Amino acid sequence: MVKKDDTYYMNKALELAKKGKGRVSPNPLVGAVVVNDNEIVGKGYHKKAGTPHAEVHAIEDAGDQAEGATLYVNLEPCCHIGKTPACSIKIINSNIKRLVVAMEDPNPLVAGKGFKQLKEAGIEVKLGVLEERAKKLNEIFIKNMREKSPFIYLKTAQTLDGFLATSTGDSRWVTNEKARAYGHRLRHKVDGILVGIGTVLSDNPRLTTRLEAEEGIDPIRIVLDSKLRTPLDANIINEKSNSKTMIFTGQDYDKNKFAEFKERENVQVIILSYDQDNKLDLEEMLHILYDMEVMSILIEGGGTVNHSFINKKLIDKIYTFIAPKILGGNDGIPAFKGKGSKKIKDSFKLKNIEYEKLADNFLIKGDLS
Repeated sequence: MVKKDDTYYMNKALELAKKGKGRVSPNPLVGAVVVNDNEIVGKGYHKKAGTPHAEVHAIEDAGDQAEGATLYVNLEPCCHIGKTPACSIKIINSNIKRLVVAMEDPNPLVAGKGFKQLKEAGIEVKLGVLEERAKKLNEIFIKNMREKSPFIYLKTAQTLDGFLATSTGDSRWVTNEKARAYGHRLRHKVDGILVGIGTVLSDNPRLTTRLEAEEGIDPIRIVLDSKLRTPLDANIINEKSNSKTMIFTGQDYDKNKFAEFKERENVQVIILSYDQDNKLDLEEMLHILYDMEVMSILIEGGGTVNHSFINKKLIDKIYTFIAPKILGGNDGIPAFKGKGSKKIKDSFKLKNIEYEKLADNFLIKGDLS
């Protein structure tokens, strides 16, 4: 029988928090449970930005049983009034006597102030239960708050010899159905999905989210296209979706194409500066996207785009899907196309590595930052 201690109940709060994936940005994922006399009497999670927070749902679910109870929540309760009232006041007014939290809120508007307010109201506060799991769950939000920049995921689907596609550009399908379904779950959790113009021209992707068990949230489609070569009949331009397509182009863009795209309601073209390598300034693009509340991006580009991001050290986490296939030559399209490290000691190294078997495919994921 599982012992019902603080760890047990915090695990329940973390599982509830996951239900908000893909739906709460720019807010964090938060779950909460109210426990009275060793039984869960209320539970809730943050469902969508601008709606009540997890603590509110859990306390209201508990009703009168919240009095004298313990509240478990994976993130410090907010103490400021934003789009919703302060959760700290809700907790105080409910007569909760004890609060157990996984981690402090990195938002400067909170950052310990919520705890201070609750302690001053006579509520016992315990911090740090399953803290590392909580930080991993909200890695996007933590980076957003600390660096004011989107969290960047890079996904590659490659053969054993490191190729995304053959020399002719054929890539359907390198990986199996399980790996591709996993990729769609990644799309569901992020705000934007990014490719280069090469991928648009060769694959004509839809860049939508297709899940089996639920309706997926389509991320904003982001295209790096310095000459504005995206075809007017491309799937990303004509896809029926609630999310728009953003094309980042350079100073010498196609003026006629620009005028035609301006007539499309779901398309936005943004002109970027060039960096010192005469390529689109990726850091400028990320600042623009962050200001538009695009808090996380999944890169599904080709070798050139992948190389550009890793070379500028802009990637936070990598998901590499490996299929037991070998092209057997040196003319395929590599996962990273460009100049690499001259010495092994200078190579990019993953941290916090995890492995997962997906039928006959293999997934390696880890942090780069």
